[in-house]
Amino acid sequence: MTEKTHDIGFFERYLTLWVALCIVAGIVLGAFAPEFAKTLDSMSIDVNGAPVVSIPIAVCLFFMMYPIMVKIDFAEVVKAGKSIKPVSLTLFVNWAIKPFTMYGIAYLFLGVLFQQLIGADAVDLVKMPFGLDLPVGSEYGSGTVVLQDGVKMLEVPLWRSYLAGCILLGVAPCTAMVLVWGYLARGNAGHTLVMVAINSLVMLVLYGLIGGFLLGVGELPVPWEALLLSIGIYVALPLLAGYYSRKWVIAHKGLLWFEQKFLHLLTPITIIALLLTLILLFSFKGDVITANPLTILWIAIPLTIQTVLIFAITYLAAKLWGFSYENAAPSAMIGASNHFEVAIATAVMLFGLSSGAALATVVGVLIEVPLMLALVGFCKKTKGWFSVAEETGADWGSPVEPAGIAIELPSREEIHAAYEKGEAAVVDLIERIGARTDGSK
Repeated sequence: MTEKTHDIGFFERYLTLWVALCIVAGIVLGAFAPEFAKTLDSMSIDVNGAPVVSIPIAVCLFFMMYPIMVKIDFAEVVKAGKSIKPVSLTLFVNWAIKPFTMYGIAYLFLGVLFQQLIGADAVDLVKMPFGLDLPVGSEYGSGTVVLQDGVKMLEVPLWRSYLAGCILLGVAPCTAMVLVWGYLARGNAGHTLVMVAINSLVMLVLYGLIGGFLLGVGELPVPWEALLLSIGIYVALPLLAGYYSRKWVIAHKGLLWFEQKFLHLLTPITIIALLLTLILLFSFKGDVITANPLTILWIAIPLTIQTVLIFAITYLAAKLWGFSYENAAPSAMIGASNHFEVAIATAVMLFGLSSGAALATVVGVLIEVPLMLALVGFCKKTKGWFSVAEETGADWGSPVEPAGIAIELPSREEIHAAYEKGEAAVVDLIERIGARTDGSK
């Protein structure tokens, strides 16, 4: 088995291909069965006559989030005290820099450079903010209240709707695929796990606050109630479900069964739920894409620039701050990648499945895998720029032996296999190394 196949799963490796196929499938569905997606989206919980939560989409989005959350071991948070500098840098970049550079870059490209290409007069229909009841024709932010199929909607400039999707991506630091990127870059797995846990908790507070602020700055509707409800449904609920189900399964079946069986069964669910959501989304936006096939490119350019910029800022800061490579690589990966599942869920909840905001978040999925794999390759090539963490040795499985003790260390393949199987396998490997050490004294 090649290293590439060994390191990244089948679904994850070809995620860009699956997304591209979903674009085609969604456009075809929208052309030949336009009422199908509309019927599903109409199965919703309504407040004041306006749809707030689409039940089928909510189910898909929950199962997109739950498998991610159940993998998080929040006991790792206590280890943050052992790596203050990497944690501090990652938090600062994720929450004090990244959301604002995303807004600035997206506004520059979508609102200035590409506005004529997108269509200066092109408009998008988005949901009315939760609980807001304005008469038709009223102005709200940059939008106008209109009546669409008997339902009040906000008509906003299309480029601002795309901007909203970019904002929601920029405020969502990755807590899922970053585990894969960190592993492929041979980074410090402990630091990656700690940041996944911390970001999941911080997101409960700052995602809504910063996201709502930037949406307001962009003259977009800020449905605070729906934003908080979205965080509750798509972040807090899966987080709690994942935490308690993880504890229950481990208590009754053991950690080894949880990691080797339970997680193995859950792994494809996130991708499948994501793909089903994308098919529905593109069934709504097919006419927009076919009318302007370069739409995805216009959105992808600022997202790509943002990703590379945040990676460069974090990687350079880690170098200047004297990080080891093992801490620098995952720090940069966490900042560069986005939690597109949360962004998609929030965009659908706030603005609607057929909104330009939802489409923009999907473009984030489209570019994520190839771009992050390229950055992983860059990290590996520049590993020599950094020192090597003392606790890890110069290389995985390198023969470092204490004076007077001959230890038979595991091979590189043994270490990789144990890392892939999970914590229990790593602990078992460490115990076997200890046994070899005791036997050599």
